[in-house]
Amino acid sequence: MSKKDIVLAFSGGLDTSFCVPYLQERGWNVHTVFADTGGVDAEERKFIEDRAAELGVSSHVTVDGGPAIWEGFVKPFVWAGEGYQGQYPLLVSDRYLIVDAALARANDLGTNAIAHGCTGMGNDQVRFDLAVKASGDYRIVAPIREIQKEHTQTRAYEQQYLEQRGFGVRAKQKAYTINENLLGVTMSGGEIDRWEAPGEGARGWCAPRSEWPEAPLRVALRFVRGEAVALDGVEMPGARLLAKLNALFAAYGVGRGMYTGDTTIGLKGRIVYEAPGLAALLAAHRALEEAVLTKQQNRFKPEVARKWVELVYEGFYHDPLKTDLETFLASSQTTVNGEVVLETRGGRVDAVAVASPHLLHAKGATYAQSADWGVEEAEGFIKLFGMSSTLWAEINK
Repeated sequence: MSKKDIVLAFSGGLDTSFCVPYLQERGWNVHTVFADTGGVDAEERKFIEDRAAELGVSSHVTVDGGPAIWEGFVKPFVWAGEGYQGQYPLLVSDRYLIVDAALARANDLGTNAIAHGCTGMGNDQVRFDLAVKASGDYRIVAPIREIQKEHTQTRAYEQQYLEQRGFGVRAKQKAYTINENLLGVTMSGGEIDRWEAPGEGARGWCAPRSEWPEAPLRVALRFVRGEAVALDGVEMPGARLLAKLNALFAAYGVGRGMYTGDTTIGLKGRIVYEAPGLAALLAAHRALEEAVLTKQQNRFKPEVARKWVELVYEGFYHDPLKTDLETFLASSQTTVNGEVVLETRGGRVDAVAVASPHLLHAKGATYAQSADWGVEEAEGFIKLFGMSSTLWAEINK
């Protein structure tokens, strides 16, 4: 293959569509890869393939990334049970699986040139570049970063660039940057970037309040060693299970939020996100975990989880510390086995029933109701437990 071959991680959106003619006009033979991480239907997948052909790429391949994103991200993320800064469910973590697919294609073609459509203003460039650098000696080309050296209104420039060459731009893409995968949907741009209320166009899977069903939804999830393996008694692969949860809970508007966070590069990032399936998984897993882990495990584990989430968010997906932390997280899941019933009436999801052979339930005691110890024992415990504070109060009054 020619040394001018380059592999572009491609989604068919405005940024990656712009990248194709931009790279071609600079002498590259562009080979596109779409890593289908589960967020598109057959119609959208065909649109992406047709878009690549319309743009005149040298070759295009589509890779099924659903199983990889479940094993590589969803399992440890649910084990961790924490969003970034306590909220954001890391919906962009499919980027690492996209990098893997692009690198595999580059190796097949015998080229070390990799391109992406990340801007110089966001976090994805960090995730993409660090993942590539951790995988070998590759050349990274980032067309959007290049044009940002000369143009401040980047999206308008990209749109004009494509239209001048006879390529249309979707109306939605003119207003928002929309990322969709098995994990959920994120939307930025337009009024969201202006710190204004999101418009009606800034909506993905989650139904608005006026469309929520009247009857509540109840589902049962079964977990084995912290991994969801069955939905309503039916065993299925993780990626398919998450897709079903997305469809079920999106109809009730579950998992939608607005997030403003501290990005890796130092700016404040503001997005609308929707993650109905992950919201359901996290609610069920947390309820089960809280019931079967010891108090010390439940207290300490969030510290490990927060560090794991920070590493993944900031691009250190291949850092050895992440692997070390996952070893701890996997160990903590030994007894996280059982079934959880979830219920929603719209907007939020609650775990309403938990069953497990490992439930830490004292046979002779029920909180605030009955106990298998005496009143004197309780009073003695309180005296000793609060001794330090009591002494401080007596001495320093």
